[in-house]
Amino acid sequence: MTIQQDFLSALTEPLGHHRPPLATARRAWIRALPYAVALVAVGALLPTGIVTLIRFHGVDPSLATVLAVVQSGSLVLALTRPLLAWQLVAPSVLVGAVATYGTAAEQPWPWPVTTLLSYLFLMVLLAVRERGLVLFAVWAATFVGCSLSWTVFNEHFDGSSVVATALSGAILLFGWSLRGRGEARRRLAEQEQISETERARSALLEERTRIARELHDVVAHHMSVITVQADSAPYRIGGLPPAAVEEFGQIAAAARGSLAEMRRLLGVLRAEGDAPDRTPQPGLADLPKLLATAGQAGVRAELSGAQGVSVPEAVGLSAYRIVQEALANVVRHAPGATAEVRLSTADGALALTVRNGPPPGRAAAVETSGGTGQGLVGMRERVRLLAGTLDTGPTADGGYRVRAVLPLDGTGTGTDPGESAA
Repeated sequence: MTIQQDFLSALTEPLGHHRPPLATARRAWIRALPYAVALVAVGALLPTGIVTLIRFHGVDPSLATVLAVVQSGSLVLALTRPLLAWQLVAPSVLVGAVATYGTAAEQPWPWPVTTLLSYLFLMVLLAVRERGLVLFAVWAATFVGCSLSWTVFNEHFDGSSVVATALSGAILLFGWSLRGRGEARRRLAEQEQISETERARSALLEERTRIARELHDVVAHHMSVITVQADSAPYRIGGLPPAAVEEFGQIAAAARGSLAEMRRLLGVLRAEGDAPDRTPQPGLADLPKLLATAGQAGVRAELSGAQGVSVPEAVGLSAYRIVQEALANVVRHAPGATAEVRLSTADGALALTVRNGPPPGRAAAVETSGGTGQGLVGMRERVRLLAGTLDTGPTADGGYRVRAVLPLDGTGTGTDPGESAA
């Protein structure tokens, strides 16, 4: 964040807080800046105000001291409560106008220089901390007071009231517009953050829905086999006692009920108008075809390891989808790079690693942005579903690596085959 952005965001924090301006700035010196400016202003205006009121306006020293303390000292109070500070300064300006009336014709009246400077500093603090309606009321009160001094005491009017009215109005208007711009930017940033969160949540829900549909196809196959075997057992196996026949019937009924529940759940998960996909779900045996497809897109991929090993369908499907997403990322972000897909099994787990090198030469990526992250979301959801582990990240040579360990029994107790081999 630049210093300009730091100033703008700190000056436009939400209203209603009794905190000094720039209190939310990230840099310490910016947070301390209002205090330093206020102390310098008080240190300059307080003694100057006393001397000015006594020497040039003939005000009693005690009254001059009180007026100078209120008008300049209120700047410190204005750091946290600017409206209260104005409510103290405004009567002191009126008292000072009465005290200096007719005392020195050659001096500005009813706004001595030190009084005017204190008032304008106060307008700055008001402008960045109060609502537009409050700012308008303050300026209207200033305008009315200056107008009265011109109409009632016009023989002493020298234009200082015009200066006070014009400058205070300009400061309040500028501060109000600056605050409005900052508020708009802050709300836009909040909306962008909400939209980004919603997009991530939508991506997560969509990927979970897709996984649920695929698992339905995998589980439904086994449940159908159980139903058929339980229904046909009394006919295939002769001499079963009645209790066994009844038990097989209950098993078949439970399996049919489970299938019906899964179909109803799948109907809820499917989008409106989404036709059911009746094609077989892919597995490890389909990886060579997947690598050939990646090769047509310019990514030379090699497959090594136990790709012919028998694994549960859910594990094979998740492994296929992880490899598919990893190769798709290579095509999008490192076109022309070489990739290696390695499989291994040990200690009840399937480990797969997809590693790619950097793109050759200056090949331009298909996607130059960081992407939406939906692919990694899908990988993590699949690995989490099987109680496995996932490790992703860049490699030392400028490539990228995706490694997943999927327990074959879904319990998460299997160790990393790479570790066991070591």
